[in-house]
Amino acid sequence: MKRSLGEKIFTVVNTIIMVLICIVSVYPYLNQLALSFNDGMDAISGGITIFPREFTFENYRTVFSDPSFLSAAKISVLRVICSTVLSLLVTYAAAYGLTRKGLPYRKQLTLFLMLPGYIPAGTIPIYINMKNLHLINTFWVYILPGLFAFYNMVIIRSYLQELPPEMEESAKIDGANDLIIMFRIIFPMTLPVVACVALWLSVGAWNDWTTTLTYITDRDLHTLQYLMMRLIKEAELANSMTMQQAMSKGQEVKAKVTGDTVKAATLIVTTLPILMVYPFLQKYFIKGINIGAVKG
Repeated sequence: MKRSLGEKIFTVVNTIIMVLICIVSVYPYLNQLALSFNDGMDAISGGITIFPREFTFENYRTVFSDPSFLSAAKISVLRVICSTVLSLLVTYAAAYGLTRKGLPYRKQLTLFLMLPGYIPAGTIPIYINMKNLHLINTFWVYILPGLFAFYNMVIIRSYLQELPPEMEESAKIDGANDLIIMFRIIFPMTLPVVACVALWLSVGAWNDWTTTLTYITDRDLHTLQYLMMRLIKEAELANSMTMQQAMSKGQEVKAKVTGDTVKAATLIVTTLPILMVYPFLQKYFIKGINIGAVKG
């Protein structure tokens, strides 16, 4: 079909806008990638774009040289896997139960589960609660407090309410109980929204370092993100001390890494796993958001 002049103009303008959005979105990450491979003292002068000016691996050596790196990475991976799987199980079961019309006090239960989101307890009461539950300095402090999220439950429940009830009715006629219906019939149909929520959970668990800061003092239970944060602070402190000593002696400052370059290397290390996983879940992510949020 021959397109009109207005359609051609719209296509050109739309393409230009999308290209600009891509550049604005990708450029900061490429800039941090270039900075992570650049010499620290050279980076202080600025002007780094998407290519390093003085190439070096020293920033990554600083990140990977910590003896706790492998242990922290293992804890982070285990945390992501356990928290995502268990939280999905609990949230999905709650969403499925709250869609059952025969469930007594269903509206009251929904209101009860919603209230904590509007009335947060605060840091100190939560810490006291964790201490009384003997979760301080245990791996389970990463898992149990985040098992249920009301917003995720609403998204999954909204998706479940869109499914045709005839499938469940026919399964009951064939003798299937609620567990069989939930896991063998309904669950395969909800994979888009489940993948969407799984992505949220895994990204949140992977990026979190405040839980370690608040509840963990055992170095064997430190996560990779907390270790990276600590490395950034140590690099900034070491760089500051080096500059002060050099200035007091009238010498030239010589430091291959700085807080900014180590921070850039840390950003690349911690975001790379998510960037590798996200393309495979993107189609489920978009479909889950569109469908699960219709009635949410």
